[in-house]
Amino acid sequence: MSVLEQKKQVVADIAAKLNASKATIVVDYRGLNVAEVTELRKQLREAGVEFKVYKNTLARRATAEANLSELDAQLVGPTAIAFSDEDVVAPAKVLNSFAKEHEALEIKAGVIEGRITSVEEIKALAELPSREGLLSMLLSVLQAPMRNFALATKAVADQKEEQGA
Repeated sequence: MSVLEQKKQVVADIAAKLNASKATIVVDYRGLNVAEVTELRKQLREAGVEFKVYKNTLARRATAEANLSELDAQLVGPTAIAFSDEDVVAPAKVLNSFAKEHEALEIKAGVIEGRITSVEEIKALAELPSREGLLSMLLSVLQAPMRNFALATKAVADQKEEQGA
């Protein structure tokens, strides 16, 4: 296979990942040492996130193919891309927490469900509780009226019992 065909295949792969992923985050990893990058890759892999470094020229061609050319401005310097096919929040959480511990990691931009997002939106997404946390919050909100009704009913029953005795 010629070099040109290999590059075309890489561009097609990146474009397919951009279109298929629910969340894609572009980061600048300049300043991280090998051990830190390895730790970041491990954390992302455990969260089900693919983390790759691509040549910026190939990534720009892929963004054009995927109709995400607005990302081109962020594809300068050492750039890595995190793709998540299943969880929208996972890459944002892992990258944001890692960036807090290691100032060298800089989140540049992202694509959440096909829409270009800013660094602020990614950080806000990272601060959200997990799906299980949100479901437990919803459950407690739904249970509150029933719990209050049960307590009120018990109080009335106790009061009538005292009056009857």
